[in-house]
Order: sequence, then structure tokens, then C-alpha cells
Amino acid sequence: MKNQRNIIVTIVAVLLIIVGFFTLHRKGNSSEKNVTIGVVSQSKQDEAIWKIIRKDIKDKYGINVKIKNFTDYTQPNKALQNGDIDLNAFQHQAFLDAWNKANKGTIVSIGKTFIAPIRLYSNKYKSIKKLPKGATISLPNDATNESRALFVLKNAGLITFKKNCSKLATIKDIATNKKQFKLKEIGAEQTARTLSDVDAAFVNNNYAIASGLKTNSAIYTEPVNKDSKQWINIICSTRKNKNNPLFKKIIKVYQTNKVKQLYKKYYGNTQIPAWDIKL
Repeated sequence: MKNQRNIIVTIVAVLLIIVGFFTLHRKGNSSEKNVTIGVVSQSKQDEAIWKIIRKDIKDKYGINVKIKNFTDYTQPNKALQNGDIDLNAFQHQAFLDAWNKANKGTIVSIGKTFIAPIRLYSNKYKSIKKLPKGATISLPNDATNESRALFVLKNAGLITFKKNCSKLATIKDIATNKKQFKLKEIGAEQTARTLSDVDAAFVNNNYAIASGLKTNSAIYTEPVNKDSKQWINIICSTRKNKNNPLFKKIIKVYQTNKVKQLYKKYYGNTQIPAWDIKL
């Protein structure tokens, strides 16, 4: 009897150990397979695209992706750096480089997404050529999007830069401004709201959609050329987590022909998949 009792006790102990192991293992997997991605002013089109991507990620890899929506560009990198989110998908490489430099950040790109040409809108004029001398143009005041807007004016032949101008141009880098435009620097999220007060405004695509602006009403669209490389949008993580296998699986699902077709369906040519384009 004693031996039988010892055997039973041993079996029960082993079973408890096994149950405990699998319980902890299951809990560990559950926490590891939840990934939160920060975005900015997500449009209905973005929601539709991410809904399908999230489902595919869940079906293929069992990863639960949650989207956290922020209202402006100042928030998602702080949240990522602080560990409040796991990834973000809202910025281009130039913006990231400038943010890291200003904030001693350790955020890195882990995959390209799309390029969304910035556009110039006006309630008063139908063409950029019709802008009068001395016209007031509002443009984003953050270093990268301001530079992007200035490069658009340069590509349109309306301004030139000084010879020593870097990739991130500022108003001080303007050499010639033949129409003597007055350039008004304000927050990127505010430029659309200035259209009733200025002659024209540069509006980033996500804010244009949020404001109800139609891309075909823009009076000029940024050309996609060699100047555009730094404006390709990216998915980012912190440097220490860049090799996280879950993140790599998310990128793998994102960078597919299926997602290209989703962009074509929801955005036409206003947001262009850019993970394999050559500039």
C-alpha cells in the first residue's frame, strides 16, 4: 500500500508540473503575440487596409495586432521609445532621422511601406501657375515636411536652393523666390485649416483625407523622383527589438502583392507601395 501511495503521489506531482509548465508556456506565448502599432490620423481607407492585414497576420502567425491612433506627428515616436507601443507606422525616413537626432532616439526602420506624395491645395486658384506674386503659402513647420514642401516648390521651378543646401532644406536655404511667395510655417495637422486664410497650403495626405480634401483638387502634386527616396514611409521599432521574429512576420505579410492591390483599390495612385520601387 505504501508503495502504491508513493507511486500515486509521484504521478500527481508529475501531472501538476506538466500542467503548470503548459499553463506558463501558453501565457508566455499569449503576451508575446500581442503587438500594438501606432499610426497618425488613420483614415477609413487605412482602417480597411489594416483590418485585412491584421486578419492575415492573425490567420497565418497567430499574432494579435492592435492599432493605436494618434492625432499628430509628435506622439508615436515618444510612445515607441517609452515602450507604450511596439511599432509605429506613420513616418518617412527623413522624419525619423531628424527625430532621433533631436531626441537621442534609438528608433529604426524595419520595413518600407508606401510613399504618399504631398500636395498643394488652394481654395482660390486652380493651378500652381496661377499663384500671384506675393502669394501666401502655408507649409508644415517640422523640419522634414517643411523641407519636402520646399523641394516641391523647387521641382515646380518656383524657387531654387543655395549650393550648400542639405537634404533637409529650410526657408533660409532658398536662393531665389521669383514670385516672392510668403511662406507661413505651421503644424502639419493645421495646414488644411488655413486654406480660407492663405492662397495655398501644403497638406500631407493623411491630413488631407481627414479634412475631406480630394486629391484630384490639388493644384500641384509632388513628383516621385530621386528627391523622393527619403520620403518613403516605414514601419519602425526600437533598435533593441529590430530582430524580433514577430515583427519580421508582420513585415512579411505587409509587403505582398495582396497589399499592393489593396492600396490600388483604396487609394488609386495617391499612396504608392514603395518596398520594391527603385528611385
